[in-house]
Amino acid sequence: MTNEVQLINKTEKMIDEIKSVCANYGLSGASSEYKIITEIFLYKYLNDKFLCEIKRISDDIKENATMKEVEQYLNNISAEEYSLLVMQKNPNVAKIRKDYLISYLFNNQNSTTPEFYELFDNALEGISNDNVGIFSVKTRSKDTIKLFEPLSQYIPESNRKNAFFRAIISKLVEFSFEEAFDEKYDFFSTIFEYLIKDYNKDFGKYAEYYTPNSIARIIAKIMVPDKAQNVTIYDPAAGSGTLILALAHQLRLNLILNNLVHSLGNVIYGDTLLNPSHLNEQKNELKKFDYIVSNPPFKMDFSETRDQLADDKFRDRFFAGVPNIPKKDKDSMAIYLLFIQHILFSLKENGKTAIVVPTGFLTAKAGIEYDIRKHIIDNGWLRGIVSMPSNIFANTNTSVSVMFIDKSVKNNCAMLIDASSLGEKIKDEKGNQRTILPKKCSDKIVDYFNNNIEEDGFSVIVDYNKIESRTYKFSAGQYFNINIEYDELSTEDFNNMLDNDIMKINEIMQENDKLNKQLLSCLKELQNENKN
Repeated sequence: MTNEVQLINKTEKMIDEIKSVCANYGLSGASSEYKIITEIFLYKYLNDKFLCEIKRISDDIKENATMKEVEQYLNNISAEEYSLLVMQKNPNVAKIRKDYLISYLFNNQNSTTPEFYELFDNALEGISNDNVGIFSVKTRSKDTIKLFEPLSQYIPESNRKNAFFRAIISKLVEFSFEEAFDEKYDFFSTIFEYLIKDYNKDFGKYAEYYTPNSIARIIAKIMVPDKAQNVTIYDPAAGSGTLILALAHQLRLNLILNNLVHSLGNVIYGDTLLNPSHLNEQKNELKKFDYIVSNPPFKMDFSETRDQLADDKFRDRFFAGVPNIPKKDKDSMAIYLLFIQHILFSLKENGKTAIVVPTGFLTAKAGIEYDIRKHIIDNGWLRGIVSMPSNIFANTNTSVSVMFIDKSVKNNCAMLIDASSLGEKIKDEKGNQRTILPKKCSDKIVDYFNNNIEEDGFSVIVDYNKIESRTYKFSAGQYFNINIEYDELSTEDFNNMLDNDIMKINEIMQENDKLNKQLLSCLKELQNENKN
């Protein structure tokens, strides 16, 4: 077993232990469980990152010192010495006061003034406030969304709050992230996916379709097969940020885990469709991007802003139109169609994008879907489509596909792949069926797509003229060859087979006549009996 696998196993064990504590205190399945789990995980990560940074910059700490020895050193130095060390740290590493450290909380878990749960809350709030310039993100109105908030509010029984946080702190001191800090994206993407795998339902509509790491990696390798430098990357429906992280290692929890906190300033919470926040330097129109990756919400009620979005001033952006408000189920409004149009509008003239769409979008015969597909083909933008296996996205049975757009060249054909038969079926702890894509499957998709390899029933290169003749359908299955097996027969063989078939037909007809006569005879007998 490799060191990375061992480290992943140890980290997942720590996550499981935190989840187990939540379960023991009646929080399993609660809407707040995800908040508690992720905040505690990130608190531990920042704590250990800070200790490793102190170890790196202090001349008084040996290179091979353990985390406990670093904690003991910090315990023994004066407040002035502590402050001097903090001033020397990397600005992207969290500043953590001595009484906010996990070791301090562990040593004071029997505190009654203040209560231990209050010490824990104070540590989280204090770290948020002391690092507001590093880890916070902004809303469109410039309000600050801090990294942490007090967690004791989510423990329903007040007399169990201290016990809950004592149980948590005992799990945190048993584990260290020190070995993980040298790991790269693959490690932390695996950990991040494991961390949130039970909580996709709590992300709301935007992350109902949380993008599995395997899909994010496929998209990244197809979009950027070679290195790209000095480019701009955008996700208008970022959600958890898995896609944009796969391409450029961005978004809050993921950004922090990957030492990319400098990008947090680009994360803005708001209504992307009605009030886009990313404008050009002149602030007079939307900014254009080199790469856009997005897994937008498919269906969502946006009836309150629908008429505003349909205004003529947005006509250039929403060229194919805005979905109408249904009479019954407003949650079924196809908001993803607006995101597709917004993305196409926000892409540079030589830009590339990958958009996750419901597979039904590929073959809709009319409406906004049809108009978008026609617009893409008419402009020569479609590079290809990959239709994914069912159940590959958490908490949805919707079949999904990834649409790849490339404006950098004038395309006249597209690579269409039907990968629906790939993957391995598994059942999660709740009995729900999921499909996972092993590396060999992901590699096949990327290889066939990037190298234009065709395979019957799997991949096909289709000329735009043929796509146009099939009402702009983007589904690979529409273009696969239909193979009809046949055997060559001589005239004599054909006549013999025909004679044989005629003989069998005659036999069936004779048998049928015989049965009919028997049936008539029975009916006459019944009639006679009824007369008597």
